[in-house]
Amino acid sequence: MARRRGILAEMQHQQRLSQARANAAARAQTQARAQAQRARAAQERANAAADRASEAERKRYEREAKAAYVELRSAEVDELNEDLALGYAEIDGLLAATLEVDDFVDLESLKVRVEHPPFPRWDLETPLVPPLPTPVPPAPVYVEPPVPTGMFGKKKKFDEAQQRAQAEFAQAWSQWEAYRDWIPGRDAEAAREHAELEAGRVQLLAVERERYEASCRFRESKASGQNSSIDDLIAGLAYGAVDAVKEYVGIVLANSVYPDSFPVEHEAEFDPETAELRLRVTVPAPEALRTIKAFRYVKASDEITETQLTQTAAKERYAGALHQVALRSLHEIFEADRRGIIQTISAEIGPETNDPATGRPTFIPLIAVAAPRDSFMEIDLSGVVPLATLQHLGAAVAKNPSALVAVDGSGVRRS
Repeated sequence: MARRRGILAEMQHQQRLSQARANAAARAQTQARAQAQRARAAQERANAAADRASEAERKRYEREAKAAYVELRSAEVDELNEDLALGYAEIDGLLAATLEVDDFVDLESLKVRVEHPPFPRWDLETPLVPPLPTPVPPAPVYVEPPVPTGMFGKKKKFDEAQQRAQAEFAQAWSQWEAYRDWIPGRDAEAAREHAELEAGRVQLLAVERERYEASCRFRESKASGQNSSIDDLIAGLAYGAVDAVKEYVGIVLANSVYPDSFPVEHEAEFDPETAELRLRVTVPAPEALRTIKAFRYVKASDEITETQLTQTAAKERYAGALHQVALRSLHEIFEADRRGIIQTISAEIGPETNDPATGRPTFIPLIAVAAPRDSFMEIDLSGVVPLATLQHLGAAVAKNPSALVAVDGSGVRRS
């Protein structure tokens, strides 16, 4: 059953979880790329050598190609074992991982400073260039044909030339006059078209501006709401308000990202009268953990096989993980609570799984611990055996957590 976090805690958790998964995906991609490159290079070398070889050499190169294939498969096994070891190291180092960081959350740092993108329709901000007035060409000028000289009888030709010149001038003048008289209407039409286009630009600019400003207002409102929530949270913490303490604890624990193979969820309730935080920590059931000891390549069958951990080793890893989760949860909350609002934490740690006795889904507490702040903060967790520390705190701890037998936490001391 999923645990409900506050909005701010869920945002923090998803951000950290996304980053952790991105890092894991990047590592896997790098390994896959390197493996593919090795395989391709080995195959290309073998093929190239075989193409160049004589029959005797070809057999030798075939043997070399088989050896390269075996080497490739062995490299696959090495990578599988390396990934397996990395996963186990993450689980075995659950407590050490949190000791490397300060779990305090500066709530002011969670406030959002809005950064708006630039206005996308910058092309609408420049007014359209108005059309230039149409220039009036120079009026045509009548040119008198030259007067002929010399021989008799050319007067008739001159008269004809003069008539043609006058007719051409009259036609040119009529065309020029018509064009001149057309220009004002043309300029008026161009001005009208420009005015319509400019009005459309201004209208569209207003629409786009309003859309942009609305999105800016939405971002501002969203940021303002988050920042207001943070201010309320800061003020609530100053007074030790129940909801504020729960929200802050949720943010702290949301920052604590566990391996994908061992997800952990928390539920918290705060009692302001006793300054006690009651915590339920849900961990995976024993069967969720891998039990492979190592991978091995069998050349004869060309298979990668698995060897299994002993039951004792698998049970010890699961028990160790639970012990570490218990101390890690206490440590993270106490360290993050610099105000000292929480004076005691009582916690139950266990899986939500089918009860072996009833077969029904239920929470099975496998560790019950109560720790006063002052005494817990005196413990140097970097040098402890987690089970011994839990026993020092008077915790009830299942001897065999993998058996899923609930502990009785009624006798766990709280002071």
